[in-house]
Amino acid sequence: MTVITIGVVGIITVMLAVQMKGVKGEYATYLAAAGGCLIFFYGVGKLETILDAMRQIQEMVRINRVYLTTLLKITGITYIAEFASGICRDAGYGAIGSQIEIFGKLSILAVSMPIVLALLETLQRLLI
Repeated sequence: MTVITIGVVGIITVMLAVQMKGVKGEYATYLAAAGGCLIFFYGVGKLETILDAMRQIQEMVRINRVYLTTLLKITGITYIAEFASGICRDAGYGAIGSQIEIFGKLSILAVSMPIVLALLETLQRLLI
C-alpha cells in the first residue's frame, strides 16, 4: 500500500463512521478504531525498512548501537502514544488522550536520559 491508498482507507473509514454515527454512535467509534488499527499495523510493517536503513547507517558511521536503539524506541513510543491518544480523543475521552500523550513524553525523556548523560560526560571531558 502507498500513502495514497492509506489516505483513501482513512477517508472511507471516516465517511462510513460519520454515516454510522447517526444510527449507532458506538459502531462509528468501533469502525474508526478498526480503520486506525489497519493503518497502524501497516505502518508497523514499514519498520523493517527503517531497521535496515539504521543498520546501514550504523555500519557507515560507526555509531554506538545504543544510540540507534534509543532512537528507534523513541520513534515507537511517539507512534504508539499518538495513535492511542487519537483513538481516545475520537471516542470523546480527550482527558485520557492527553494523559497518554503526557506519559509518552515522559517515557521519551526517560529513554533518552542515558544519551543526555553521555553527552554531558563528553562535554565535561572536553572542558577539563
